[in-house]
Parts: sequence; C-alpha cells; structure tokens
Amino acid sequence: MELWRTPDAFRRACDEARRRGARVGLVPTMGALHRGHQTLVTEARKRADFVVATVFVNPTQFGPNEDLARYPRDLDGDAKKSDEAGADGVFAPSPEDMYPPGDETRVRVGRTAEGLCGVHRPGHFEGVATVVAKLFALTGPCVALFGRKDYQQLKVIERMARDLLLPVEVVGVPTVREPDGLAMSSRNRYLSAEDRDKARRIPMALTAASRAFASGERGAGELARIAREIVAEVASSIDYVDVADPDTVRVLGAGERAGERALLALALRLGGARLIDNVVLGEDPPPVAG
Repeated sequence: MELWRTPDAFRRACDEARRRGARVGLVPTMGALHRGHQTLVTEARKRADFVVATVFVNPTQFGPNEDLARYPRDLDGDAKKSDEAGADGVFAPSPEDMYPPGDETRVRVGRTAEGLCGVHRPGHFEGVATVVAKLFALTGPCVALFGRKDYQQLKVIERMARDLLLPVEVVGVPTVREPDGLAMSSRNRYLSAEDRDKARRIPMALTAASRAFASGERGAGELARIAREIVAEVASSIDYVDVADPDTVRVLGAGERAGERALLALALRLGGARLIDNVVLGEDPPPVAG
C-alpha cells in the first residue's frame, strides 16, 4: 500500500489511476480509524477500482476550546487498518501542505450548516467544507464516501459539491454501531468506563423516538422530548436534541409536524467527550434491535 505525504504526489497517483481507466474512490478521515472508517473503505472498494483514504486532523474545523491538540493520532495504525479494509493508499499531508503560507481562502457555507452543530461550533462547517474542497481538488473526479453519523456534515458536503459543480459523487454510508447500539466514533476513546456505560442511553433514546414515530407520532416537539428525557439523566450537558428536515437539515419547531421522514439528531457531552448521533425516522432502523 502506498503512503503519500505531499499533495503533488497524491494528485499524480490519482491522475495516473484514471489514465489506467480506474475509477477513484476517496475516503476522507481525520485518522484514529475504527471499524466505521474501515466500512467506508470497503464500500468504496465496491464502487471504485483505486481507493484512497486520507488522514488529516484539520485545524480549521476546531474551535479555540476544542480538542485539536489531544485528538488521537496514529498514522501507522491508520495505514494498517486502511490496508486491511482494501485501500490502495493513504494520503497523510502536513498542515503546512494543506494550508500554505499566507493561506486566506475559505469555502463559505449556507443554511444547511446553520442549525444543529452549526449553532454550537461556529466556523466548524466552513473548516470542513474548505478542507474537503481541497481534497476533492487534489483527487479529481471520484466517488467520495462519508459516514451518516456525521449527518449534517454529509449534507453540507453534498450541497457544496452540487453548488460548486465538482466532479465528485458524494455517497453517505449508514452508521456503524457497537453491539449495544452506540455509534462508533474516534472520540469514544475519551470515555471513562463509567461514561461508556452511560453512553448506551444515546442509542436507547434514538430507538425510543424511532418506535414512537413508527407508532404514528409526528410531533417534532414530542419526538425530541422522548429522546431528550432519556439522555438527560446521564449527560454532563446537552447541546441539542432536535428534529429536522432530513434533506435540508432545517430544524423543526416544537409545534411542527414531521413528514414521512424526519431527522432526529443530538449532541451531548459525557465527561470529556462530545458525542453526536442521529437517526432518520421512517428510513433508518432503530439503533437498538428488539
């Protein structure tokens, strides 16, 4: 498996693959890979002939009091996991390569980024959109895969690719979960044993709302209340528990009614970890089986 450290080397490898007639598959990550990331690589292999994963902890998507400095980094482990999942190579650039001296250009995002995490992490989605646009520019025409756990991020990237006419097919892949339903996340490693046990309430909350929706409940406020009550018992703090339009990510008011599909998304803190999760009611299976 190849390891590219510079943008020019990575671009040449993708261009050469297309010259050979290969379709390129891209899996952008911030590293600290787990089975969820490996699933993205495996799915990319089904859709492309030449699959690359990127490992880059993007500084522009972290706020001043967030976990940039302590975000887990393990390039050797990430490369091994990418190889095991079927990647042909890993692109792991330096911050200086991705943001050259004098860097000042950013991708401005719009309404899709305003609600949910956009309220609590100002500038986050601008940083995401900017680095993903750079990765798309380096990769060239490709299919790019992102996990649906970061649902708002996925929708922001889909919108960006359409609006900027980028030659990229953006594909969302279902959330990969632990046996108890907790979404796999690099930040799960921040959890103490006690907080990991409490985190089981997150998939339980999404499941309870899913079952209410399946039974006919459509009130946005009631669906959010059902989920919030379950996580409020254990969360250190809650950023949001909201129901939103699954296509535009517009948050519904408490008095509004959901359609036949609705996004239920939440973000909360357990100890030192900020965890997010979601389910598209009417589309996704409940996180907890049974």
